[in-house]
Amino acid sequence: MFLVEQYKGCLVTEQAVEMVERKGTGHPDQICDCVMDAISVALSRAYLEAFGTVLHHNIDKGLLAAGRVEKRFGGGEVIEPMELTIGDRATFSFAGKEIPVREIALAAAKEWIGKNLRNVDPERHLEYRIKLAPGSQELTDIFARQGEVRGANDTSAAVGYYPLSPTEKTVLSLERELNSERFKKLFPETGEDVKVMGLRRRDELDLTVAMPLLAARVGSEREYFERKEAVAHEMRRFLQGALRNFARVDLHYNTLDEPGRGLGGVYLSLLGTSAEDADSGQVGRGNRVNGVIPIARPIGTEAAAGKNPMSHVGKIYNILAHRMAREICNSVAGVQGAQVMLLSRIGDPVDRPHMANAQLVMEPGRRAVEVEREVEEVFEREFSGINSFCLLLAKGAFPVS
Repeated sequence: MFLVEQYKGCLVTEQAVEMVERKGTGHPDQICDCVMDAISVALSRAYLEAFGTVLHHNIDKGLLAAGRVEKRFGGGEVIEPMELTIGDRATFSFAGKEIPVREIALAAAKEWIGKNLRNVDPERHLEYRIKLAPGSQELTDIFARQGEVRGANDTSAAVGYYPLSPTEKTVLSLERELNSERFKKLFPETGEDVKVMGLRRRDELDLTVAMPLLAARVGSEREYFERKEAVAHEMRRFLQGALRNFARVDLHYNTLDEPGRGLGGVYLSLLGTSAEDADSGQVGRGNRVNGVIPIARPIGTEAAAGKNPMSHVGKIYNILAHRMAREICNSVAGVQGAQVMLLSRIGDPVDRPHMANAQLVMEPGRRAVEVEREVEEVFEREFSGINSFCLLLAKGAFPVS
């Protein structure tokens, strides 16, 4: 069922206060989301190569337990490694053939960590606990049933919107800059555990950034604060472009720091992530699939990371809702913004939602009823290509956080 209507709420850009968060590459929650989804992609690839289809799996239960380190200016040691728990369900055998699920999962986790966390050795700095088992008979049977499109494995709702607000764009772009190859070459003493919190008060943007400096590259407290100021200066230079959207942009960097307190007054990291000794991580506590945590926007409760790309609407509909909202805005004249809600019913094909609702922000003088048919055509077009979309999901074509 499709339902198109005029959006009747107050736009987030018209509210006096807006709050937006972004957790970066080395944040423990982001690590969990990215690693679990990398495992799902690796398993999907293995299933496709062996059987020509993606089999039942959900790798969406993950926990990164913090380790222990000793830090000092100039270096430190790992005392106790971090522990990554990889959990939930997978298909271990099919058509008489065994699939090395645990080996695939472990290799995918180590590969992601090795590629994305410069100072973390996936062999020495982490221990792995794999708690994967075969799925229930009924959910597994979804993949044996006839039909071109899989049935949904859950009754679940998702929501997406477009476009991003200037605050959301700024928060997202700043974290991506701080973890970019360019920035890390410029400031190799910065770690990957970046967190950006944006607060817009009317037309002024206040940004609070946390990002550690690496102990091995900082020889003293004095050097720490010198390098911190250089990093902050470059951040302010990058943010000059945001002034076209805001009357003022204020930056606050590592605000817990206090000169004169030695190691107790600086944000140093040995490995570049707070999971080394301070903060654990969990799937589903990080960014939404559009890359931010928008406090004033509608947010679904499903974590997309690691879920099956062919049948789990917690992944499919989460990403599809944002994609549909963007397509509506880009292809339907008169639409300035869109919010899309999708609802599945367990067992129904994923291309036949129980409800697909579009709430439209129209240009002045335009009404949603004028474009109702065009929006329905976007829905029909996107759902008719659901198999191709799901295969792209299976191959990791779309980010999940």
